[in-house]
This record gives sequence, C-alpha cells and structure tokens, in this order.
Amino acid sequence: MPMKKITILILFFGLLSCGTSRTETVAVVVEPAEFQQKLQNQEVQLIDVRTPEEFAEGHLEGAVNIDFLSEDFLEKVSKLNKRKPVMLYCRSGNRSGKATIQLHDEGFRNITDLKGGYQAWEEFIKE
Repeated sequence: MPMKKITILILFFGLLSCGTSRTETVAVVVEPAEFQQKLQNQEVQLIDVRTPEEFAEGHLEGAVNIDFLSEDFLEKVSKLNKRKPVMLYCRSGNRSGKATIQLHDEGFRNITDLKGGYQAWEEFIKE
C-alpha cells in the first residue's frame, strides 16, 4: 500500500476517534433535593427550556422560559451571564440535557441540570 494512502487512513481514523468521545464534564445532573438547595444561591440563573405552553402550565418560581426548540434559543442564552451559575430543567430531562451541551459550547461552565425534569420536581414537592 502506498505511503500516501496509509497516512490518509491514519489521519481519518485519528479524526474519528477524537470526535466520538467527550471526556470533560458538561453539567452536573442533580436530584430535586439538591437542585432545591442550589436554588438558594441568589446568583443562579434558573432556565426552563420547555415550550411557552408547558411553562404556562406550571414552572419553578423565578424561572425564565427559553424554549430549547425555538430557533432563537442560542441567541437568547447568549444574553445570560456566562460567569454566573445556570440551572436548567425541562419536562423529563431530555431537552435540558441537550441544552447543557449547547450552553457549554457557548462558554458556560457552571451548569446544573435537574434530573428527571419538572416531572421529578412535582413528585418531590408532593412529598
């Protein structure tokens, strides 16, 4: 096999291996009890990433609604303070998990995600 083809194959597989693994922690995922404790910090930016309709049906006190599914999601989160802690939740934890990756890519480093989302929160506050 010519040397040029071997070099191309090595580069190709090297790039593949670099792109498939993310070793750094993007967000801390916490249970509702710990989420509630972290909310005591006045510096927290509490973000509900559900749709406006879901938000209107009920949300955590002090939350700002920034719909993850909207086209202007990144534009809206870019207005947040990257140095202050961000706490996110959605309905079940799926969208907020995806949102944490986007926030991290935008330069946010102190991100907390509510495990189980608003559904888990409702169960927690019933107890």
